[in-house]
Amino acid sequence: MSQAHGGYLCRYDDLDVSWLQLVARQALHDDGQSWEDCGLSVTVLGGSQLVRFAFDGPFTKGRKGARWYLSNHSLARRLSEHLGMTVHAYVFDPDELEQVTAYGNGRRVGGELLTYDSVDLAESDDDSDAMFEQLQESWPLGHLARVLGVSRQTLIRLPRQASTKIDLQSPQEKRPLWHLFPAAVKARRQQNQFLTT
Repeated sequence: MSQAHGGYLCRYDDLDVSWLQLVARQALHDDGQSWEDCGLSVTVLGGSQLVRFAFDGPFTKGRKGARWYLSNHSLARRLSEHLGMTVHAYVFDPDELEQVTAYGNGRRVGGELLTYDSVDLAESDDDSDAMFEQLQESWPLGHLARVLGVSRQTLIRLPRQASTKIDLQSPQEKRPLWHLFPAAVKARRQQNQFLTT
């Protein structure tokens, strides 16, 4: 069974870790949360050039924590403004709903919420598993997966991927994000697809 989770997704960019810590703190303040006893979990999927940011604190634990991302989008807003790219806030609750909200240049530029009880699952003689998977591709996470160039299952399994946590309390040294993920981004950097600073 899949677990509920949420966070923020965008294309990989080699951010400065100390800057990212500052922006994460400001975003939490905007969302009415303290950054004490909190970290920023970062997951990089090197092959797809995708990065996931998710807060790691008491307010983001479990199903209730995943649903915190339904309305707390300050990090997505701030990152989209500073990076000049679209950042997607998402929630996946396998028992009830999925939501994706897109931000560009600091503004909401799109989004969709789907509650599973609103889906019409018509009876059919065809292979029901295959039809259900095809139907899921039109749901918010399926659409987001296509936009990002990955599979829906890749997004659903994101919490199982190797991540690192940036402590939001202790000062972070100035260094590029790829230093936290040398194996995941090494091949891409060698192809000059990432910054080398």
